[in-house]
Amino acid sequence: MSLKNKHIVIVGGTSGIGLAVARAAIREEARITVASSNAANVDAAVQRLGGATAGVVMDVTKESSVEAAIGQLGEFDHLIFTAGDWNPVRRGALAETDLDRAHALFAVRFWGALAVVKHARSHLATEGSITLTDGMIAHRPRKDSAVSTAMAGAIEHLTRALSVELAPVRVNAVCPGLVRTDVWNAIPDDRREEQFRQMTQRQPLPRIGEPEEVAEAYLYLMRAGYTTGQILQVDGGGSVV
Repeated sequence: MSLKNKHIVIVGGTSGIGLAVARAAIREEARITVASSNAANVDAAVQRLGGATAGVVMDVTKESSVEAAIGQLGEFDHLIFTAGDWNPVRRGALAETDLDRAHALFAVRFWGALAVVKHARSHLATEGSITLTDGMIAHRPRKDSAVSTAMAGAIEHLTRALSVELAPVRVNAVCPGLVRTDVWNAIPDDRREEQFRQMTQRQPLPRIGEPEEVAEAYLYLMRAGYTTGQILQVDGGGSVV
């Protein structure tokens, strides 16, 4: 299935994996709209991407903002959701977890995704697709990560349920492993590379992934007309060791 002239909306498309998906889709001659809660980031991404690119400000934690932003987009063919945040409650012992603050961990990645899908459905082409994003922690829980593990797993169950409810629109998710995005930039260069080495040394592909590599999974799921309800892991083989 060709992406040429298809309108693709990427929520979270101003940085990281979402921006890489936008670049890859532009090379396929698709028409792109990127969405983010930060207007300056939207403007910067549109300038960087050039070509057939537009932008819209959307705060996925507020349903009214989601509804208003999607209402500006008209019809589109594919929806990609890569928006995320780094809530400090994503790690910590359960006994010490502030449950009121822990609710916020679901605000963007789960409830935000659900709000976007809710309002995007009526704008999506019948033969279109929705691709959500979770993370490998859903499959490889770590100590003191119960809330973030549950959140990532909830996205996968949501994906499967929506693939039934919204058919024939296809709904899938990409589950990335460690990926080199800007969220790691707070760590000094030398320490960061050593941390990457330690975190990936047991993988069959012992290195961190690049956003451009993960972007290929989203392109596949948009093109793959007979694939729905699936979780596509892109993790350097980390899930098999």
